[in-house]
Amino acid sequence: MGPMPAADPDAALRVALARHRAIASSLLALMAALLLAGYALPPGYATELLQAAAKAGLVGGLADWFAVTALFRRPLGLPIPHTAIIPRQKERLGQGLGRFVANHVFTEAEVARVIGRLDLAGILRSFMADPAAARPAAEAMAATLPRLLASLEDGRARRLLGRLLPRLAGGAGGARVLAGALRALLAGGRHQEVFDLAIGQLRLLLVEKEDQLRTAIETKVREEGGRLVGWALGATVARRALAAVTAELTRMEAADSDLRLAFEAWLTAEIEKLESDPERMAAVGKAMRQAVAHPSVAAWLGDVWARLRAALEADAARPDGRVVALLEGAFANAGTLLAEDAAARARLNRAAESVVARLLPAARAQLAGFIAQVVAGWDTAQVTEKIELRVGRDLQYVRMNGTLVGFLVGGALYALLQAVFGRVAF
Repeated sequence: MGPMPAADPDAALRVALARHRAIASSLLALMAALLLAGYALPPGYATELLQAAAKAGLVGGLADWFAVTALFRRPLGLPIPHTAIIPRQKERLGQGLGRFVANHVFTEAEVARVIGRLDLAGILRSFMADPAAARPAAEAMAATLPRLLASLEDGRARRLLGRLLPRLAGGAGGARVLAGALRALLAGGRHQEVFDLAIGQLRLLLVEKEDQLRTAIETKVREEGGRLVGWALGATVARRALAAVTAELTRMEAADSDLRLAFEAWLTAEIEKLESDPERMAAVGKAMRQAVAHPSVAAWLGDVWARLRAALEADAARPDGRVVALLEGAFANAGTLLAEDAAARARLNRAAESVVARLLPAARAQLAGFIAQVVAGWDTAQVTEKIELRVGRDLQYVRMNGTLVGFLVGGALYALLQAVFGRVAF
């Protein structure tokens, strides 16, 4: 058993067109019958009035039938000029339709009115504030990140970083960033951890290099005081020197040690200089620029980029990753902002209107060309049938009205002429 044929979507239109066409044709046939009947009746005013009205109704009906038929095909198949207008002028009609839609429908005022009625800011606010909508959007956006990163050529990205970072770090901005980082370090007490780390590393170095340091001090004492003095005092001097250094490092570990306080004062003074002294800012910026531009640092930045890219791609592929969470949070924050800030909503709507207004002239030309191209590509017989099915019923009313109006006007005109001029031929 073969597949069931698809239902005709225009079946109802076909039935309606056939019904109205039959009514219009029947009315035209009625006029012809009345005309013939008029010649079979006895002569008289009523008979002549009927003949005049029937003649006018028949002529009016035939004229409108010709006009309606000529829109879609050649009447009776005859090659009459200026008939079958829609099939023959399809491309011109498509161009005219495209220009009309582009220039009279998509006007700046109409588009602005539609955008204002849509309230794009309100739509975005509702979307972003809805977790059920924001979560899939965040996941979809995160899924595009690996493809976006794949489109970036690694060598080009490294060269871009190599050009940008020295410029960013080499100006006054780099020094201010460093000053801000140091001030945050100082405010959080983290500078003391740095100081403790330095002291701890020095103590560890002394323990590891104690034998080498002792030997070096003994050798220096022998060189300065002679072999006998070196033999007698070298070991003692070395032991006392190392003990003094160890004791001093122990005193430095205290929270109120002079060196610790001096380190904090020096760091504070350096931060102030970085923020206010142009010469110091320029010097630090130059040093940072040279450091960042060093080949070793450039190689390190390339490795950082590769690691960062791999981490981003791996995280973006996870529905519970940080990239998805970050995007979802950004959507939520934007939705909250639009919900609470009427001015932000107004700015967004104005920005959308401004963008559309700038794009509209080029879009109108593209739209007109697109409509003309689509219409030109339609099958002539099919497009003629589609148009006739949708407007043909109303055109049959034109035929009916032409027949009835002709009948009434013909009768009224005969009666008027008869009353004014007496007996007339009609």
